[in-house]
Amino acid sequence: MRPEFNTDNILRTIAHLKGKRVLLITTSTRWEGDEELPKSSRLARVIADHIESAKIIDASKLHIYQCEGNVSRSSGNNCGVKESSLSDAEKNPSGCHRCWASINHKDDELWKISRELFQSDVVLFFVSTRWGSANAIYQKLIERLNWIENRHTTLGEENVVKNIEAGIIVTGHNWNGGSIVELQKQVLNFYGFQVPNELSWNWQWTSDANDESEKGYLQDSVDFSIRFGQYEKLQESFNKWNIK
Repeated sequence: MRPEFNTDNILRTIAHLKGKRVLLITTSTRWEGDEELPKSSRLARVIADHIESAKIIDASKLHIYQCEGNVSRSSGNNCGVKESSLSDAEKNPSGCHRCWASINHKDDELWKISRELFQSDVVLFFVSTRWGSANAIYQKLIERLNWIENRHTTLGEENVVKNIEAGIIVTGHNWNGGSIVELQKQVLNFYGFQVPNELSWNWQWTSDANDESEKGYLQDSVDFSIRFGQYEKLQESFNKWNIK
């Protein structure tokens, strides 16, 4: 059974982003030699084409280490403490980036995201569904940003993202996309972002979790192109990014 998706969501998102400094973070993956872009990455590029100030960062291309779990040490919660501040004016011009993994691994590239995030009015994550959950790249990224939340909850300091909006756009084939959106909106709220409804939505081809047919996956790609290519104002951009 195919759900009825309101693809007008993309128009509302673009309208909401107009005139703002926008950071678009993509997280889905393909083999580096594959010219096809993931669906979520195509949507990011279509939106960027219509937002003059938008910047795109592909998190899957960055060298980002796993979260070290400093919130649950036997000595207590040590995530985002002042001593974990990244002492590098180029990487951390805002002074807000506090993460032990960035200090412990000199080649860690999380700063490439945080530096842009703190210069933005809006951060928008583009995420593919993998086995009913947000993909591993997004999950690793959101775990590494845990210090944003920890500073103003556990440590009682200022909420450094209180004036930044955030949202998540999820794409998938047949299972749990809407639940991912709702869960991650709650996470972004916990982190302290403003989370307007216009910035979060889901595209999923079918609501039948057991539909794993090859024909269905092929039709998914066709229907995605038809649904999002229907808007006259977006057609040129969508066609440009539809294949590669």
